[in-house]
Amino acid sequence: MRKRMSFILGTLLAFTVQCMAQGDVYERSKVYEWPTDQLVVDKLHGWQDLKFGVLFHWGLYSVPGIVESWSICDEDWITRDTTMTYQQYKDWYWGFADQLNPTKFDPGQWASVMKSAGMKYMIFTTKHHDGFCMFDSKYTDFTIAKHAFKDNPKRDVLKYVLEAFRDQGFMVGTYFSKPDWHSQYYWWDVYPTKGRNVNYPIKTFPWRWQQFKNYTYNQMEEILSRYGRVDILWMDGGWVCPQRNQDIDMPHIAKMARSHQPGLIMVDRTIHGPYENYQTPERTIPDTQLDYPWESCIPLTNDWGYVKRPTWKSPQQVVNTLIEIVAKGGNLVLGVGPTPEGLIQPEAVSRLEEIGAWLKQNGKAIYNTVTTPHYNEGNMWFTASKDGKKMYAILMQKPDAPSAAQTVTWHGNVPKGSVRCLATGKKARCKVKGDEVTLTLPAGLKDQSVAFEFSR
Repeated sequence: MRKRMSFILGTLLAFTVQCMAQGDVYERSKVYEWPTDQLVVDKLHGWQDLKFGVLFHWGLYSVPGIVESWSICDEDWITRDTTMTYQQYKDWYWGFADQLNPTKFDPGQWASVMKSAGMKYMIFTTKHHDGFCMFDSKYTDFTIAKHAFKDNPKRDVLKYVLEAFRDQGFMVGTYFSKPDWHSQYYWWDVYPTKGRNVNYPIKTFPWRWQQFKNYTYNQMEEILSRYGRVDILWMDGGWVCPQRNQDIDMPHIAKMARSHQPGLIMVDRTIHGPYENYQTPERTIPDTQLDYPWESCIPLTNDWGYVKRPTWKSPQQVVNTLIEIVAKGGNLVLGVGPTPEGLIQPEAVSRLEEIGAWLKQNGKAIYNTVTTPHYNEGNMWFTASKDGKKMYAILMQKPDAPSAAQTVTWHGNVPKGSVRCLATGKKARCKVKGDEVTLTLPAGLKDQSVAFEFSR
């Protein structure tokens, strides 16, 4: 009995530590189920070719420049202003609905910047966990279209964001939070809130949960039926699921969703099964290659949304992250937070332009590529063309590394014929001895990540 109790307590402690360490970050699923709808499979393969996208978090939290939604959630890992009661804090937070007035809102600028960064698809947050809608929902007044921004002709923000990115040739997606902490059907004022979950007993009040299911279904249908083509429905809040006794009837939602958007890629994050068409490891890269669709979601700063004093990732960090992800078979969606005024700030623009400049020279080794069995050796990463005729060797230079060597060596993936540097278009000196390949780096590029092309 003592051994059994020790095991149980140890397991509970490990779970608690993991949850506290994770905070709002959920691990990816460990199982994948391929969709059976051929339209979905085809769109999914097209999405895998794109490799690089952007995820926009923009909402109430952008006004004070704080972490998105989470400060109103009562969990141990969250800290907030202690001069206010919890209710006062929530009221203060909800009040930003009357201050979010992005008079400089320019989705055309967003799309232009992201296109110059080499991105190929976009996901926009229509509603985060706080329940504030960035579209004109008829099922709630808690929307940007009915508060401070209500008199602006672009008040239905989602419409203009999707149009701007479709006009630039992007695949477009909509982020949607399954939990809604503002809805009385999820956080009911009759009960106190504790944590991120529904705060009333569903078995005691099934009619109320049904109201929440209806509300969620209706809002998803608004997004998928009123705004033209949507390619991806990216659903967050993995704790709203049958396994947590918070079933919102995903089969019913999926049938509706694909009736409006045939071939829609559905991403029910962390809930493995037919509605998680690709997996989404957050702020991490899997240790090894995965042979099914996946996407690392990683912010450009340490935060998903706009904050006042961000810690930026360098362009080289993002490029290197993209290289590793693509060599392992995934996509990268980079989080960018527009300002409260509705623009992409200059510090983000400059970094994204540098990333785009690198991709303009080396993108052939990234876009429309597939994995190779031997995909990494030291600082060298490898991809291949889809027709199998070409291979790409990408030298990853670390920003904090000492000055790079003049040559680089790897084993296997032996070139047939000449090796060409994608950045210069010129042939690179290459020696092959058995399965050992030694490449002389082009002058002037030895401190940059750079890609080479050769026949297999």
